[in-house]
Amino acid sequence: MKLKILFLLFILLHSSRTKSQQAVDDWADLNLPNLTVSVVEQVPSGDLPAYTRLVLLSEPTVESHICIEVWLPRDNWNGRFAGTGNGGGAGSIDRNVLSAGVKNGFAVANTDMGTSPHVDSLVSNPSKWKDFGYRATHEMTVAAKAVIEKHYGRPPSFSYFIGCSTGGQQALMTAQRYPNDYNGILAGAPANNRTHLHTLFLWNYLMSNQNPENKFTKQQIESITGAVLKVNAGKDGGYAGDSFLTDPRIAVFEPEALDTCLTGKQIQLLKQIYSGPVNPLTGEQIYTPIPLGSESAGAGLFEQQNDWIKYHFYPFRWIFGLDFDDFDFNDQLAKVDSVLAPVLNANNPDLEDFRAAGGKLLMYTGTADPLVPFQDAVHYYERVVEKQGGMEKTQTFFRYFLVPGMFHCGGGPGPCSLGQWISSPSDDSDYNLFAALIKWVEEAAAPEQIIASAYKENGEVRFRRPVYPYPLFPHYIEGKNPDLPESYRGVAHERGKVAVPAGKYLQ
Repeated sequence: MKLKILFLLFILLHSSRTKSQQAVDDWADLNLPNLTVSVVEQVPSGDLPAYTRLVLLSEPTVESHICIEVWLPRDNWNGRFAGTGNGGGAGSIDRNVLSAGVKNGFAVANTDMGTSPHVDSLVSNPSKWKDFGYRATHEMTVAAKAVIEKHYGRPPSFSYFIGCSTGGQQALMTAQRYPNDYNGILAGAPANNRTHLHTLFLWNYLMSNQNPENKFTKQQIESITGAVLKVNAGKDGGYAGDSFLTDPRIAVFEPEALDTCLTGKQIQLLKQIYSGPVNPLTGEQIYTPIPLGSESAGAGLFEQQNDWIKYHFYPFRWIFGLDFDDFDFNDQLAKVDSVLAPVLNANNPDLEDFRAAGGKLLMYTGTADPLVPFQDAVHYYERVVEKQGGMEKTQTFFRYFLVPGMFHCGGGPGPCSLGQWISSPSDDSDYNLFAALIKWVEEAAAPEQIIASAYKENGEVRFRRPVYPYPLFPHYIEGKNPDLPESYRGVAHERGKVAVPAGKYLQ
């Protein structure tokens, strides 16, 4: 009897393996170089609609190991493809965003960007730097489109890319290098000036740790933000009772005003932080500082002065090894830029090929984001405007929304929910940035405003406020209910007004 049971188990396991292998073999005719299909899985309906899951491996170089997943809705495909971004140093597949895609009817793909099992596995591995910088996202896109066409018998009607932070960098890099990959791109808090963004992290950490006695406590940091808001809230167009700034570029603040809660040395440290990283030899600006009013936000000053931020030093570890300690913001940064800037930084303002291909690009950042400060996005947008020959032409294909009081990609005291994640194309485009992008691409209706929302913990709306394409900002109309969007109007603010890095730090 036992032998019979074992034999039956062997037959069942062999049959299962045979079916799995057959499912993989059915995809052998994709004929994409350096691409292997390793898993094909039929996932029944449950929390999500039924879908087909494919796991792929792309190896464009001997060193490359780019993991890709493509999820294909079985019954509710809306005819569209959504390529999705990652976060931080990537290293894994973001299945949350894949789930959102399938739920809303998209054929959807994501990649680990070639940094699995850990971002530090890229130390002294230049080929993989290119994978992380731009190649993995393109490989994912090409593979996903081929899979979609084979599975459904036709290509997607429209293709969209959506990502924030590292995903925002992927978005801008794609628009710059591969202008025909997507019809519409949604770029949030883009880490596109990557080597210099990470220089900001290192600058704030090293400045704060020159003398441990100068490090700020959480209470002190909250006092800094409170003092900034007390002086500036409502003077930038926002409501006077706001607990955030509408346009920190207009804010003014003297750290000496904090002499009752900070030491003299801490005040000097705060000034260095507000100045942003500079070349100590030439005095040239390297990158923008954190925005006024963002000091106590998540990933703000408290985290950037402590060991949490060390995870984000990985570009420097790639060059100098795992044990690098001190840093020279002149010579060593020049070495980092000579090697990494060409493959990691998406700073090219020439988007003419993307525009000519009919692409549409929406970018958004939060004014209270200390992790990827909005000022760099402002300067990038202004450089695109200059390259295009003016704001009018630029806004025919590229619009930028600055969200008051939003932290990194979302959250914060402001109206931080504006449909910046994958959602149904049928969602109201007046309230949903992604739906607005789809409407712009497919109906040629450019978004003039988005109604952004702030919610209570129980899910009820706390207040709503319009956000407009830069350089417009929401201005409160005196005497109106500040919680209602109709109590604001769009007013143009002076353009630019941000710290401008030296030209060599824009490569």
